[in-house]
Amino acid sequence: MQPDPAVPDTRRRRSAGPLADAPPAPAPTWDDVPAEPWWDEAPPPPDDAPPADGWGAEPWGDDPWGGAPPDAWATTRRRPDAPRSTAAGRPAPSHGTPAEVLHRVWGYDAFRGDQAAIVDTVVAGGDAVVLMPTGGGKSLCYQVPALVREGTGVVVSPLIALMQDQVDALSALGVRAGFLNSTQERDQRRAVEDAFLAGELDLLYLAPERLRVPETLDLLDRGHVALFAIDEAHCVSQWGHDFRPDYLALSLLHERWPDVPRVALTATATHATHREICERLQLTDAAQFVASFDRPNIRYRIVPKDNPRAQLLHLLRTEHEGDAGIVYCLSRASVEQTAETLRKEGIDALPYHAGLDRRVRAANQSRFLREDGVVMVATIAFGMGIDKPDVRFVAHLDLPKSVEGYYQETGRAGRDGLPSTAWLAYGLADVVQQRRMIDTSEGDAAHKRRLTQHLDAMLALCETVDCRRVQLLAYFGQESDGPCGNCDTCLEPPQSWDGTVPAQKLLSTVVRLDQRGQRYGVGHLVDILRGKVTPRVQQLGHDQLTTFGIGQDLSDGEWRGVVRQLLAAELLAVDTDGYGTIRLLPASAEVLRGEREVRLRREPERTGRATRERRSSGRGAGRAAAAADLSGDDAGVFEALRAWRAGAAKEQGVPAYVVFHDATLREIATRRPTSRAELGEISGIGAAKLDRYAEGVLATLAGAPQAG
Repeated sequence: MQPDPAVPDTRRRRSAGPLADAPPAPAPTWDDVPAEPWWDEAPPPPDDAPPADGWGAEPWGDDPWGGAPPDAWATTRRRPDAPRSTAAGRPAPSHGTPAEVLHRVWGYDAFRGDQAAIVDTVVAGGDAVVLMPTGGGKSLCYQVPALVREGTGVVVSPLIALMQDQVDALSALGVRAGFLNSTQERDQRRAVEDAFLAGELDLLYLAPERLRVPETLDLLDRGHVALFAIDEAHCVSQWGHDFRPDYLALSLLHERWPDVPRVALTATATHATHREICERLQLTDAAQFVASFDRPNIRYRIVPKDNPRAQLLHLLRTEHEGDAGIVYCLSRASVEQTAETLRKEGIDALPYHAGLDRRVRAANQSRFLREDGVVMVATIAFGMGIDKPDVRFVAHLDLPKSVEGYYQETGRAGRDGLPSTAWLAYGLADVVQQRRMIDTSEGDAAHKRRLTQHLDAMLALCETVDCRRVQLLAYFGQESDGPCGNCDTCLEPPQSWDGTVPAQKLLSTVVRLDQRGQRYGVGHLVDILRGKVTPRVQQLGHDQLTTFGIGQDLSDGEWRGVVRQLLAAELLAVDTDGYGTIRLLPASAEVLRGEREVRLRREPERTGRATRERRSSGRGAGRAAAAADLSGDDAGVFEALRAWRAGAAKEQGVPAYVVFHDATLREIATRRPTSRAELGEISGIGAAKLDRYAEGVLATLAGAPQAG
C-alpha cells in the first residue's frame, strides 16, 4: 500500500504510443494571451499594483505557489572508480532495477497502474507525457527512473515556495537533492552548483525562469543529466488557467540535449491542453499515458450561496471540526475577512495571498504543512504542489473561473484516499461578476471567447441536475460507468421544472424597460415581478408596467435563481456599464416567441440522505476517517503513533507526513511489529526511514496498551 490512493485500474485509460490524431495546437497571437503575471526572477509588484490579468489572479513564482511533490530523485554521473558519496557524507543510492529501487527507497512492493510502463519507458531513454490525477503517483514516474539511470535528474517546476520542504523530504528518504531559485544567496547557489558538478546530487530542482539564464544552461552542459521532468506541464498551455510564458521555452531541452529523456506530467488537462503540451514541448512522438481523472474519495457539493461565511462555519462545525482544509476566495480582502471570521469562532485559520509580506506567507504555509487542523484561507495563489495528504476539505466561497481550476483546487483534498469534501457556495452574484469581468477584460474577441467557454463549462457543472462527477469527468474526455453515488446530485437528486413561462415574464419585463431606454439590476427586476410598491418603483412609474406583479407565484429567492440560470444559459447578459444591469441577447427572442423551452433546476430541501450522513459523521470526521476500521486497541496505538510522529516531525522541522503517512501508521498499528526486521516489512518504510525511525516506533509500540 502506498500513501496516496491508487487510481482504480478499471477506470484507467492509456495510450502507450504517440499522441494519435492530434493536429497542431492553434498558435494564438500574443495579443490573444492574458497579461503576464509576475515571475520567479522578477521583482514583486508594488502593494497597490492591480491584478495582472484583471481577474484578481495572484502573482506566480517566488512566493505564492506550493511545492512540487517532494519525492523526485536521480543518481549522479561518476567515473567507474569514483566513490559514491554526498556532500553530507551519506552514501548515494546504488543502481538496481526499478522494482528494487522502489522497494529499497520507498518500501513498496509493486507499482500501480501505468507506473511500471512509464518507468520502463523513461529508463530506456524514451520520452513520456503523463496525465494522472493528484494523489495518483505521478512523481514516482520520474523519481524511480532518475534513481536507476546515471546522472542527476533535473525537475523543472514552477513551484519554488516549497523547494526547501522538498529537499527535506528527500533527505528523510536518504536521497541527495538541491534546488536553484531566486530565494538563495549567491553562496548557497554556488554550493548547489558545485555539488551538481561534483556528482554529489541525486536531484536538482529548477524554476523554469532559471533556464533563461545562460549560466544555468552552461551548468547543465558541464554536468550529466539523467532526465528532465517537466512538472505541472499544463502551464505551457497559453489558453490554460495556469499559463506561464517561460514554459514555452522548454522545447530547448530537446533541442539542446536531444539524447536526454523527458517526461512531462500534469494532473489537469483537457484533450486540447494535452495536445498543446505535446506540440509546444515537442513531445508528439512521446509515449502518452492518461490515467482516470476520477477521485472517488472526494464528495462534490455545490450549494446555493446564502451568507457564505456562515455557511462555511456551519460546514466546519458540523462536518470538519479540527480538520485541515483550504478555503478559496476570489479577492485578498475576502481572504482576510474570512480568516478573521473563522479565528473569532475559535478556528485556527490563516490567510495567504500575494499581498502579504513574503515572510508572513512562508510562516503561514509552514504552519499549515507542519501542524494538524490548520485551515488556510487563500486566493488561488496557494496550493499547487502542496503535498499535505490529510487535507479533509476544500471550500470555494467564490465561483472558480474554469473547470480545470476547480478540478485542480478540489484535488488538493484527500490525497491519502480517505473521505474528503469539495464544497462550493454558488450564487447569482458570481454569475454577474464573472460575466462582467469577461466583458471588461483586456484582449481581443478570441481571448474573450475562450474565457466565456471556460465559464460556461463551470456554470454547466453548477447547474446540472445529473451526477456532477460524470459531468466533471466528461469535461476531460473520460466516460463514466454511471452516477457516482458520492456527490450532492446523486445523494439528493434535484428536480428540473419547466421554467419557460417565468423566463418569458422576466424577459418581457426587460423588454418593456428597454423600450423606455432603461436598464436595471436583478433586485429591481424582482421587485417589479413580485409587485412590490417601493418608493423607487413608484418614482420610476414601474408599477404601471404590464408585467408589474405577474410573478407573485415565485419567491424572491426563486426569481433570483431564475435570473442566475438564464444568465448561465446565456439567455440574459450583464451589461458592461459597471452597475450590474441586465440586458437581452439574441437568444432571448427565441424564448419570448415560444420557440425554445427553458428547463430550470429546483434546489432540493437539505433534509435528505446526504444531510443525515454528514451529520452522522460528527465532529472530527477527518480524524475519525484516519482511524476508521481500526479496533479500539489498534485505534489507541494509532493515536500513540501519531503523537510520536508529531514530536519527531517537530524536532526535525518537517511536516508530519514526511515522517510517515497515516496509511503507514495504520498498518504499523494493526501489525504491531516487535523488531526492526518486522518493521521493515511494512509498506512505505524504506531503508533510510527504517534506520532513522525504527527505534522511536518500536519504543512507542512497546509502551502502548497490548491487544486484549
